[in-house]
Amino acid sequence: MKKILLFSFILILIPIIIVSLISYVPKNKSFEFTKNTYVRVKRTKTNKIDKVPLEEYVKGVVSGEMPVSFHEEALKAQAVAARSYVMYKIIHNKKKNYDVEDTVLNQVYLDDTKLRKNWGKNYEKNKEKINKVVNDTAYQYITYNGSIANALFFSTSSGYTENSEDIFVSKLSYLKSVKSEWDKESPKYLSTKKYKINDFLKKLQLPVDNKVKITDIKKGTTGRIDSITINNKVFTGKDIVNKLGLKSRIFEISVSDFVYINVKGNGHGVGMSQYGAQGMAKAGYKYQDILKHYYKGVNIEKIK
Repeated sequence: MKKILLFSFILILIPIIIVSLISYVPKNKSFEFTKNTYVRVKRTKTNKIDKVPLEEYVKGVVSGEMPVSFHEEALKAQAVAARSYVMYKIIHNKKKNYDVEDTVLNQVYLDDTKLRKNWGKNYEKNKEKINKVVNDTAYQYITYNGSIANALFFSTSSGYTENSEDIFVSKLSYLKSVKSEWDKESPKYLSTKKYKINDFLKKLQLPVDNKVKITDIKKGTTGRIDSITINNKVFTGKDIVNKLGLKSRIFEISVSDFVYINVKGNGHGVGMSQYGAQGMAKAGYKYQDILKHYYKGVNIEKIK
């Protein structure tokens, strides 16, 4: 009888153990990284994979993603975000032969040869500034609940950032919509496009009849366009952005003799606004404050 009971208990226990093992996701803690970590960077023009030391990679990303003229605290925030982002990618791209590409598909990375060409006579001064902000934040990255954060960032918000689930598939608790009032100072805050009516219709692959009728505009909480009906055809906000090359999904269309599209913000809107970070830095905030404003509930840790 005892053997039967023991066997029955084991049969019950096995499925529980299996489910627990399947459900378990290991925390991507800092011990998976060392100060000798390198990044496998795919160079899109040549398809070559370069192995770049982590901190050198961060210097190349800060130089490529944010104007070197920005305040040091904004540049420091960018350095920590860029480092966090690539560490997240290293973990999730283990089975690939590269971790990141060197373009906006991941993060813009510029090597020293490119920086010398771009900066010219200002190379030494600019390089010294970039080295300083990266060294001041050396090996620091952000975590949420013990896991490395997917530290997304973009150029300019419309006044609020976006929830990750409203733009991408995943809902991440640290990528929540926050107010970003500093972005109004960005030169990319407002932009306008103008089209002849039939050119506008052609771009949207609609019948050309010199008429534009806009109805049933659906917006998200921050004003982004979720869907819009033009000449009885429903488009998502993403459709319009892609077909017309707009800088964000927050836009208004007006029609007279021409079609005018007024766009607010620049980029996907999730995570840290770079011009928002610049505004916060100019207002006296430190890089830690900037990071914890745009990434909610995170901690800043350091590779040992």
